[in-house]
Amino acid sequence: MPHQLPETPSPRQDAIPDAPHEERGPLTDDHDRTARSLRVSVTDRCNLRCRYCMAETPSAPREQLATLEELARLVDCFIRLGIRKVKLTGGEPLLRRGLPNLVSTLSSMPDLQDLSLTTNGLLLAEHAQPLAKAGLKRVNVSLDSLDPETFFKLTRGQDLRRVLLGLETAEKAGFTTIKLNVVAIKGITEQELLSFGRLARSRNIQVRFIEFMPLDDEHAWQKELVLPASQIHATLHRTWPLEPMGNHPSQPSTDFRFKDGKGSIGLISSVSHPFCHHCDRIRLTADGKLRNCLFSLTETDLLTPLRQGAPFDELAGLIRHEVGSKEAGHRIDGPGFVRPSRSMSSIGG
Repeated sequence: MPHQLPETPSPRQDAIPDAPHEERGPLTDDHDRTARSLRVSVTDRCNLRCRYCMAETPSAPREQLATLEELARLVDCFIRLGIRKVKLTGGEPLLRRGLPNLVSTLSSMPDLQDLSLTTNGLLLAEHAQPLAKAGLKRVNVSLDSLDPETFFKLTRGQDLRRVLLGLETAEKAGFTTIKLNVVAIKGITEQELLSFGRLARSRNIQVRFIEFMPLDDEHAWQKELVLPASQIHATLHRTWPLEPMGNHPSQPSTDFRFKDGKGSIGLISSVSHPFCHHCDRIRLTADGKLRNCLFSLTETDLLTPLRQGAPFDELAGLIRHEVGSKEAGHRIDGPGFVRPSRSMSSIGG
């Protein structure tokens, strides 16, 4: 059983001691990008086996995964180095017992400006209220079909009604923002675009379409399966005219509102129009490895030195080195692209 945080954790509990000679400053890479956002995977387990993502592969042994206390201590270290946004991911993060306690610990860290969570929604009806009470303000729900039969096939046997109930519960729980993430796959998503558009227009939920990326366990990705963001925009715009919204350069989604004021959508064009030159994100896996890019071929182990009692300056040095070596781009659409050995479920979405 994963170790749980105390019921009433205090900020920076068991914080890694400061070292007097550690030089503070932003986490900047060799291309003058500053890391401000950290995605933290709390588990590599998932209760879905989506065909474009996760095969029947075993999870890592429990002892190899960071405890929630260890994740909190590492996040505290990142915050002291300038990270201001944290997103909790998986696998499926709601499978991690004690998650509201981690949320409570992180949300009490004074320099953290934004804390959010990504989930597939199957367990959201049960966990929405405890997470909101613990201090979570924003939630992203991954949902790739509103058709029960298509959802059943994509997820290898799950019930769409559970996710829809989770969305309803999340709306009642009082989250400030709820977003729906849709992986856009050619041959599947086209016929659902208007259904998702109607949902965005009728509920206080932004629907975001994410181009299919080569991070599936079964290596079935092909460029021909990518449904371009431009095509999604054109289809929706013909039915309900769209207009651009203001976007921060580091924001992965290009957002549009419906001109009649009824809702908004987001387009994440990771393949057709990469946004690497403005990327401010880094990732911490459930087994304590730091990755400077979703498509990185290398990673730095932070969990082992943490368990060995490494001081802050040693951990900070490892973090700075990994962030500093971030490449200019992921090269998905270029010659010589090499996909990472880990799938999305193992890296953390």
